[in-house]
Amino acid sequence: MDFMQYYDSRKKLVNNYLEKRMEKRGISNVDDAMKYSLLAGGKRLRPILLMATADAVGANGYDFLPAACGLEMIHTYSLIHDDLPCMDNDDYRRGRLTNHKVFGEAMALLAGDGLLTLAFEVMLEQRNVKPSTLVEFVHETAMCAGNFGMVGGQALDLEAENRQITDRELKTLHEGKTGAMFIAAVRGGAHLAGATDEQLLALTRFAELVGLAFQIEDDILDVTSTDEELGKPIGSDEKNHKSTYVTLFGLDGARKMADETTEEALRCLETFGDKAEPLRELAKMMCHRKN
Repeated sequence: MDFMQYYDSRKKLVNNYLEKRMEKRGISNVDDAMKYSLLAGGKRLRPILLMATADAVGANGYDFLPAACGLEMIHTYSLIHDDLPCMDNDDYRRGRLTNHKVFGEAMALLAGDGLLTLAFEVMLEQRNVKPSTLVEFVHETAMCAGNFGMVGGQALDLEAENRQITDRELKTLHEGKTGAMFIAAVRGGAHLAGATDEQLLALTRFAELVGLAFQIEDDILDVTSTDEELGKPIGSDEKNHKSTYVTLFGLDGARKMADETTEEALRCLETFGDKAEPLRELAKMMCHRKN
């Protein structure tokens, strides 16, 4: 299998869908701020993760494009808000000025709000899925995005600034802030594709481990990459006095942990056979990336 061809084709599907969907304008210029960040590129990991999981279960992942793209809208909203001066106060994202630097803080705040609400509208436009299955997907996504998941993790992240936290606290923080939306993507693809309970259990554990490995790699890149490679300023964790896997375990320790966690994640897919090959390769790409 040519994974890069698979990845590029799915990424193009996502980008085309998002561009087409954003042609439908609302009543104000907030649409321009929403489009600025949503169509700024990016890896599109969460929607492709959903589609690759559906493929692994035996469905055609591209049949679930609206559901997948809703996840990307939630992710983009979180980035806009995360960059705000009241949060991480970052000036660059994906190699260009952050949303609030272009449109102002108030409009950036509304752009994030707009993408979050639009995400659920788009997910509910998914067709050819049983209503009960779609409701379950949307329900789980809402939980993963909210105070039990991403938002809760972001709150813990703010509270952890300027103090040393334990490795257990760090794990809980990132299970919410980073890992929860990976779980939403994987479980979403599994639900939509009709996974069995046994398959869902294995895939959920896979998602948990991939989310952890992804975050460890993110902490590593924050001290080893460059502004150009990362598309945003490096050293932001140090600037905000945050505990990371690198500060707790050292660079070598963090790398070892990332490798071991990735290998454990891949073992969760052994029973899925060749159909899970795109999912395996995507996990490797996520956890051994350079930006």
